[in-house]
Amino acid sequence: MSDQRDVAIVSCPGQLASVPDALADLLAAYHLQTQAEKGEAVAGVDELPERYRAEIADPQAVFADDLVLLAFSRDAAAGCLVLTAPVDGRSEVKRLWTDPGFRGRGIASSLISAALVHSAESGVSAVQLSVWKWRTGAIALYERLGFTVTESWDEREDLVCMERSV
Repeated sequence: MSDQRDVAIVSCPGQLASVPDALADLLAAYHLQTQAEKGEAVAGVDELPERYRAEIADPQAVFADDLVLLAFSRDAAAGCLVLTAPVDGRSEVKRLWTDPGFRGRGIASSLISAALVHSAESGVSAVQLSVWKWRTGAIALYERLGFTVTESWDEREDLVCMERSV
């Protein structure tokens, strides 16, 4: 296992132009894996639903109002997280992903912790997220970080909605 000290979290509000390929690659991996887990595997990015292709093609436009956090290990992009702009005192964690080659180093925890710090500094009262029910490792991580299951705000089947006060 690698030393966690070689991981840096970078905040990219409105600065995605400097790291678009790294973020696009992480988002592509996230969406391709998610499609496969849903039993809807596709051969490549071009076969993903349009809304996901748009994120990959132009993350700066899609996430213009959001905070994007990237984790780097040395010069390699290791993970990402999108924190939506607050609505009614709440922000939402989306697109949390750690490259499989970097898992087990605390990257996801570091990304979530950075998002929670930013939320607290921004006056957000709660952070929410949704996660597919089969991602039991992610659910356990969120619970360790203080998130609890809450009433669903999403109509999609098999999603677990969680929230944490900040």
